[in-house]
Amino acid sequence: MIQDQNNNTIPQTSSLAMNALDDIPQPNANAQEIVALVKHSGKVTGYQLSNGTTLSKEDGVALAKTGGIKGVGISHRNGQEYLKSLPDQTDNNNLSRLPTVSDSSFQG
Repeated sequence: MIQDQNNNTIPQTSSLAMNALDDIPQPNANAQEIVALVKHSGKVTGYQLSNGTTLSKEDGVALAKTGGIKGVGISHRNGQEYLKSLPDQTDNNNLSRLPTVSDSSFQG
């Protein structure tokens, strides 16, 4: 067992997923949660936060790096960074389980 950033004990199998993350930023006291994904043609292009702000994927990564988004780590694919849920004992809080908002609502 290992400890996540909130000192919750998580199974060792989740540690493999944690190791796949490039960075696990420490959220600050005012950190927001991601409540929806912005998608275009099935691909994530941004994130909607709990305060109603909608950010591009790049701006979401930048905000997470400064502690402005909680519950996420940073990973990369094909040279682009993106946010991933921190692995824990439930799938219910994974980003892939969040509702999708249309990219026409994108304000960022």
